Amino acid sequence: MYITNSTDKDISEIFRLYNLATEHQKVTFAKNIWPQFRRELVANEVQEKRQFKIVIGNQIACVWAITFSDPQIWEKRNIEPAIYIHRIATNPNFRGLQLVSVIVNWAREYAVLHQKKFIRMDTCGNNQKLIAHYTNCGFNFLGIVQLKNTDELPAHYQNADVCLFEIAL
Repeated sequence: MYITNSTDKDISEIFRLYNLATEHQKVTFAKNIWPQFRRELVANEVQEKRQFKIVIGNQIACVWAITFSDPQIWEKRNIEPAIYIHRIATNPNFRGLQLVSVIVNWAREYAVLHQKKFIRMDTCGNNQKLIAHYTNCGFNFLGIVQLKNTDELPAHYQNADVCLFEIAL
């Protein structure tokens, strides 16, 4: 198992994993499922080296993206130096391997290397199983908020309850 940046060659697989994650969301939590993300968004993340993957054997087991700023979700807290994790999508063949914990361990090192004081992420909807999963992976659950300005955010954030999670380093 290793973690590396995603490449242009991975984009089709990233979208396949997003689609599988969306189907899984429909079954496990029907509210606020992921929309179809723009290809340009992912291509930019890949180009900017902000899209990552866990590889097991010769397969992509999991993907996610990061950013260092997330003002529409984190509002005033966005001024604090943080790494923000988005769109974790796990290959169904690798579910149950605690890959979010692997991502958290990676993010701790990555954040320290980039002088960040927090690891943050969010999820839409009041999904108690997902809240428990993320807290078991080391995140503090900060609560559920209604976002004030979602103009530039993907469709699943519109009129959604958003759960905020944070690890202070």
